[in-house]
Amino acid sequence: MGWLWAIAQPAASVTIYTIVFTRIVKVDTGGIPYPVFSYVAVVPWAFLAAALNDMTSSLVQNINLVQKIYFPREILPIAAACARLMDFGIAFSLLMILMMIFQVPITATWVYLPLLLVIQMALATGIGLACAALNVFYRDIQSLLTLVIHLWFYASPIIYPVSLIPAKYHWVYFLNPMAGIIQGYRDVLLLGSSPGPSLLLAGALSFVVLFLGYWLFKRLEPLFADLV
Repeated sequence: MGWLWAIAQPAASVTIYTIVFTRIVKVDTGGIPYPVFSYVAVVPWAFLAAALNDMTSSLVQNINLVQKIYFPREILPIAAACARLMDFGIAFSLLMILMMIFQVPITATWVYLPLLLVIQMALATGIGLACAALNVFYRDIQSLLTLVIHLWFYASPIIYPVSLIPAKYHWVYFLNPMAGIIQGYRDVLLLGSSPGPSLLLAGALSFVVLFLGYWLFKRLEPLFADLV
């Protein structure tokens, strides 16, 4: 199916979520059709999950390059993440179709979309660089990442709105950068409003993660060729 998998996977997930959360357990989405509500979050989440998995295995899968050729090793995980941006763009095209079907207007706030992508890319790159480096030494990192992503999914407002989280816990909830990023996507693409303060926090945390991930990667880089 080639590039169609970029659409088929999130579309299948959204179909299941729509059936469950509109027919069995109804979720208040503030008047936004649930397929659009969930799809606008599933697409960036799918990008994050796929990018992290590819980045984590990127060094181990390119043993010959790492051992025989000198180059900045961070190129491998970063290239793996950038490759997933293509899938993001393809899957995003279906969102446009869904918005036309459900008559959700496109507003001027879409100009914030590049900012959201930059913040999310910073978060993915920071985590991915750290995981790629650690995976060279501990091959269980890949399996651990799969578990963390699964738990992280439910800790983020993908299948439910932020309004379900009591306000007194928001300060803890938004320490998860993806919570602010996904809410930012909904604000900008569906609600026609500018990103809220939660995106500022998510941006700050994402760039801190990027710095720490890059620092750890460069610190461990001299040992890669001997251990891969």
